Amino acid sequence: MSKFGLFSKFTVTEGERDNMVSMLLEATESMSELNECEIYLVSTSDDEPNAVFVYEVWSDEAAHQASLTLEPTQALIKRAKPIITGMERISTLRTSGGKGI
Repeated sequence: MSKFGLFSKFTVTEGERDNMVSMLLEATESMSELNECEIYLVSTSDDEPNAVFVYEVWSDEAAHQASLTLEPTQALIKRAKPIITGMERISTLRTSGGKGI
């Protein structure tokens, strides 16, 4: 089993972290019907008050790319862009297995 995984970091305007978290959690609702999205975790760290981290596992990279073209995803991106000051793909991962997969 080899899955496509991403670990990303969004840096947002000061004071907008909770707003970004809310938007990303809203995205999880639109992905509830996507069986190809196996894990989508939104996290924050006390060490970086203007950052939101997202860990995703997909059945394959094509499924992830397809998700970016969906209307709910496009609407979220449009809403989030004004508060995003940086975006970093920390790592692209080949997930081999584990709990939750």
